[in-house]
Amino acid sequence: EVQLQASGGGLVQPGDSLRLSCEGSGFSLDNYVVGWFRQAPGKEREGIASIDNRDGRTYYVDVLKGRFTISRDNAKNTVYLQMNSLRSEDTAVYHCAADKNLRKIRLGAKIYEYDFYGQGTLVTVSS
Repeated sequence: EVQLQASGGGLVQPGDSLRLSCEGSGFSLDNYVVGWFRQAPGKEREGIASIDNRDGRTYYVDVLKGRFTISRDNAKNTVYLQMNSLRSEDTAVYHCAADKNLRKIRLGAKIYEYDFYGQGTLVTVSS
């Protein structure tokens, strides 16, 4: 089955770290841009980080620079999002998407417009 799957969410305390995984199945992520998005309760979905697997370039929204790191493992066909110093406001459902069009990942698009869009994983930051 061809799909993209996000995983690794959970309940953590403020200040903790968590690593999310975005794994491609049935296709190679090598020629795709992979982006991480999140949607907090009652808020719009926002793009937070992306990596272009064709050249390794990364992008982060300014407010998350220094806390979140996106990386890839080509052998595992997986992109990771390392999240450190988590705060309550990081609570959200995190999704990943893959597309060959960098602009769609960076500027946002409808979910159905992405080449691949994975089911989300819930991250809850609470004491």
